[in-house]
Amino acid sequence: MLRGIRGAVTAKKNSKDEIIKASTRLLSELISKNNLRIEDIASIFFTATADLKAEFPAKAARLIGLDTIPLLCSVEINVPKSLKKCIRILMLVNSTKTIGQIKHIYLDGAQVLRREFSS
Repeated sequence: MLRGIRGAVTAKKNSKDEIIKASTRLLSELISKNNLRIEDIASIFFTATADLKAEFPAKAARLIGLDTIPLLCSVEINVPKSLKKCIRILMLVNSTKTIGQIKHIYLDGAQVLRREFSS
């Protein structure tokens, strides 16, 4: 069965290092907390707010060895008064877990988006 796992994190600033650091942290948490194997991951979608443009968040996936998984980056819709410097991930995985067993991860400033899933 195909399941979606969501997560978000904020970067401290618009720099290559900070975008990679935040993206890597979120990816690592999503994989770890959901006990995923690389072969379980079908694809990963990344979005970043318009104020994060120094690096593609998907580069973090490549750097941690997810180099055979289809990845896609996009710009998040620029809604007035929305959370800034935010990276969001939608990971599609093959899993036998129920929806209730999936662990969505929201870190740092992104916890305000979904407090019920905040770590």
